[in-house]
Amino acid sequence: MSPEKERGSKGLSRRGLFTAAGAGGLGLAAGAAGAFAVDRERGRSTDDVVPFHGTHQAGITTEAQDRMHTAAFDVTASTRASLVSLLRDWTRAAEAMTAGLEIGETGAADGAYDSPPEDTGEAQDLHASHLSVTFGFGRTLFEKDGADRFGIADKLPAALIDLPLFSGDALEENRSGGDLIVQACADDPQVAVHAVRNLARIAFGRARVRWSQTGFGRTASTSTAQVTPRNLFGFKDGTSNLKLQDGAQLEEHVWVSGSPASESWLDGGTYLVFRRIRMHIETWDRTTLREQEAVTGRTKREGAPLSGGEEFTAPDFGLQGRSGPLIDPASHLALAHPDHNNGVRMLRRGYNYVDGSDGLGRLDAGQAFIAFVVDPRTHYVPMQSAMSKSDLLAEYLRHTGSGLFAVPPGIEAGGYIGDTLFGS
Repeated sequence: MSPEKERGSKGLSRRGLFTAAGAGGLGLAAGAAGAFAVDRERGRSTDDVVPFHGTHQAGITTEAQDRMHTAAFDVTASTRASLVSLLRDWTRAAEAMTAGLEIGETGAADGAYDSPPEDTGEAQDLHASHLSVTFGFGRTLFEKDGADRFGIADKLPAALIDLPLFSGDALEENRSGGDLIVQACADDPQVAVHAVRNLARIAFGRARVRWSQTGFGRTASTSTAQVTPRNLFGFKDGTSNLKLQDGAQLEEHVWVSGSPASESWLDGGTYLVFRRIRMHIETWDRTTLREQEAVTGRTKREGAPLSGGEEFTAPDFGLQGRSGPLIDPASHLALAHPDHNNGVRMLRRGYNYVDGSDGLGRLDAGQAFIAFVVDPRTHYVPMQSAMSKSDLLAEYLRHTGSGLFAVPPGIEAGGYIGDTLFGS
């Protein structure tokens, strides 16, 4: 059973042994077998472990957890071997953390007294909390400034484009791009932060954090068992999102398959679109309910389309009211709906964020938009282009971060993330 099909399985408490030895005592051996075992505090078993191995990476169709910490990295390693060693080390660490285990032979507190611990320790005594860790590769990993950095430029997927600058974008360089991306999701924020923190620590000397974003209060459901959540504007978000139960739809709109030989390493994977969207909270809060619903295209309480019915009632875009269509053609619902985007759909896994206040006392808050698509050229760019120009909601939004990443397929036991690209 793939990791996405089964969110819960029997697990162990976050203490254990994990075969490791790496550069500077921080990483894991480049060719390590990755076996780990628990030899203490065995008494506590949990049902909150998301399997790490599978056909597809976990953290995509896995039931959306409550918290997120996503980080992009710039690779500083100069050789292919050093990059591969990092990917191996990250894989071994992610295997341990998603199982609820500490990293390394000695974990957070049992190592040499005069050496840094192998695990930072803030997740001691915490369970796995449905932690999933998902990895992706940016375009600049393959080619940057015309240079084939790691001998993989000939395997650059055609769909791994530079996202265009959309109308109204106010992108910040330190919130965009990156060679690698790591998405850690969990039901406990400390577990998610612990995962990214330790991967960043392991990467020292080989990669550095370019940007990171924490999130809470998921803005989409990825299972029919989950209720539709609300965004910071107070509206239900992601009503028509793809679900893990939509097998045929996922094959069509999410999972890459049938690629040409040079891109076949990505078959079974997908593409991750990241957009940091700041919401003009104070302006929205002074807007009438009538306008809020007209802009959104749905009722605020039930999330039903303004054409009538309940939340999951199909919208009737042709239904007329006294002064025109009940659902404004420029509303967010109308412009984002598959009916107006050649039937394409995406799997969203976004989160709300609040990063304090700016110098004017306004909340720096909004949505970390994350979506998985089979091809961003057809499944994201056309829709976002239309929405950035015409969406009534755009007045209340500012896109400050952007990134696109190729997400490799799942990992077999003993393998490492990206082994289909770099070879075993």
